[in-house]
Amino acid sequence: MPKPKFEPLSDTPFGYTLSLISGKWKMVILYLLAEHEVVRYNELQRKIGSITYKMLSSQLKELEASKLINRKEYPMIPPKVEYSLTKRGQSLIPILDSMCNWGSKEKPELALLCTE
Repeated sequence: MPKPKFEPLSDTPFGYTLSLISGKWKMVILYLLAEHEVVRYNELQRKIGSITYKMLSSQLKELEASKLINRKEYPMIPPKVEYSLTKRGQSLIPILDSMCNWGSKEKPELALLCTE
């Protein structure tokens, strides 16, 4: 009997989705943008807390390249940059909400922290 053929994870829909949102901070950034709609760079850094400037910049660039977030820069000094979810990014929020709901069932004292 032949063994079933296993495809590399990267060649599956799950692998593709994971490649867009994997990383320590991407899901956190997406969730914060879903909760607050438009957020400036420094606000994101404050809300996340322990993320470095370099890491936040890198994660935002990757999310923008994946067309999950919008970056809007205003021509002023000092520069003002705002981030928001694209429609494509918004389509991931039900998945993140499901993860939050699962967490609230497993750890009920955190249930109020999920977005609606």
